[in-house]
Amino acid sequence: MKALEGVKILDFTHVQSGPTCTQLLAWFGADVIKVERPGVGDATRKQLVDIEGADSLYFTMLNHNKRSITLNTKNETGKEVLERLVKTCDVMVENFAPGALDRMGFSWERVQELNPKMIMASVKGFGPGPYEDCKVYENVAQCAGGAASTTGFLDGPPLVTGAQIGDSGTGLHLALGIVTALFQREQTGRGQKVLAPMQDGVLNLCRVKLRDQQRLKSGPLKEYSQYGEGIEFGDAAPRAGNDSGGGQPGRILKCKGWETDPNAYTYFITQAAVWKNVCDVIGKPEWKDDSEYATPAARLPRLNEIFGAIETWTMTKTKYEVMDICNPLDIPVGPILSMKEISEEPSLRETGTIVEVDHPERGTYLSVGCPVKLSDSDVEVTRSPLLGEHTEEILKSVLGYSEEDVTSIKESGAI
Repeated sequence: MKALEGVKILDFTHVQSGPTCTQLLAWFGADVIKVERPGVGDATRKQLVDIEGADSLYFTMLNHNKRSITLNTKNETGKEVLERLVKTCDVMVENFAPGALDRMGFSWERVQELNPKMIMASVKGFGPGPYEDCKVYENVAQCAGGAASTTGFLDGPPLVTGAQIGDSGTGLHLALGIVTALFQREQTGRGQKVLAPMQDGVLNLCRVKLRDQQRLKSGPLKEYSQYGEGIEFGDAAPRAGNDSGGGQPGRILKCKGWETDPNAYTYFITQAAVWKNVCDVIGKPEWKDDSEYATPAARLPRLNEIFGAIETWTMTKTKYEVMDICNPLDIPVGPILSMKEISEEPSLRETGTIVEVDHPERGTYLSVGCPVKLSDSDVEVTRSPLLGEHTEEILKSVLGYSEEDVTSIKESGAI
């Protein structure tokens, strides 16, 4: 039995944030019914197309394990079908612009009338406040959530990260909210609204920077590189380059082959507990007991010199050799892995983190599998649906329409 078997999700989401959420629920066994416009569908089906005539990777990699029904919700018959879906499903998930569902005639009040047990989950750019009606994309969320202002180097502009913490990150938060609401419904018998603003989700992932913002009141942030360089702090948490966020000095250092390989680097942390091991590895045993290097406080103003010496050593080793040498000594290091290297890593295939999926239009492609593993609920990743592929199936098996009813619905232009 799957963890969420028997739960029906009415998926009114598109692009990335909502589909991330509903895909995760589908992986855990929920029956996710993706509602799409006839002849058009989710906008990402035709965005960044790499194979003509086939759904894009953008769409397929965010919509595994779902069923697709096409439905014209502006059509009266289509609205009747949607009402039946609302009555039948457990959760409605949407990431429309603010007010879109109200204009469709499916306000929260109307949904409660149709199904008091319905959980209505929404992704929005901002929560209640002056910007709640603003349209938000990934990078906007990163900027508004505090990520960009604290990413990059001190002498450069703010930067966004390649990790989709605004869209996919918010989708993960919303999935947790939905499962929590389902659990509470078991106790109360009532549905409720679940809201996941993108700004809030990004801020949650940036909590260590909010921590540092408050620490500034007590003085400079001594683990930041700029402290050792004698650069004054302003009144806001600064960009910290590749400094470690956990208080242990860390940086990205060149490894053997860096001249031609843009990813021949390693992340190296000079954790206090293994400082003597670091000294031995890099050929600086005299630093172990030298009062200018022996303690974390003494090392702070010398971090550039220390990491320079470490990099002199790492440049003689590949990033994998650095890992092989340091890990047995408990020295925290990690190779900078490219997407090519990750896609070819056998262990990630074995655990289902990277999966191969067959698609009738595009053939075999790689995708990310379920990032959360449950011992009693294995995940089998199935392909994304073609546009409207399951329309008749859902009308008959989920909503109980007869063959004659389906014919009539077709003739009305609702599907």
